[in-house]
Order: sequence, then C-alpha cells, then structure tokens
Amino acid sequence: MEYNYQTKDTCSSNIKFDLEGDIVKNIVFTGGCNGNLKAMSVLVDGWTTDQIEEKCKGIQCGRRKTSCADQLAQAVRAAAEENK
Repeated sequence: MEYNYQTKDTCSSNIKFDLEGDIVKNIVFTGGCNGNLKAMSVLVDGWTTDQIEEKCKGIQCGRRKTSCADQLAQAVRAAAEENK
C-alpha cells in the first residue's frame, strides 16, 4: 500500500513509500538534499520497518532535533501502526 507522510522540521516536505507487510519499498522524498536522499532511499529499499527505525530513528540534522532519516523512521512506524 502506498503511503504519504508530511515531514516536520526538515528541508524535505514529504516522503512517499510503499509498505508491503513490514517491507518498505519505492521511497521518494520531495525536497531536501537530492543526492543524499536518493542514496538513502536506495540503501534502505527492501528493509523492514524495524530495520529502518533501528538505523535511522533519532538522527539529527545540524541544530534540528530531527532529520530526513529520522522522519523516514517516524513515517514507516506510523504506516505500520495504521496497517495493523
């Protein structure tokens, strides 16, 4: 199922991804650091929601208390909870 998540306090504004069971695929960020986010999307494609949370949750960007990676962790958790 396709999910859209509006990010908070990051340069990216939205994260779109597919959730198949607990596997996250086809991650696309809108805005943000284009090259970095394309790379991160490819690297975590096919990971479970738990794996993404384990590696990305809590990462900060500069002085912000969140980052695009942290927002992805929050997005996949929200989608997993909705999918239950």
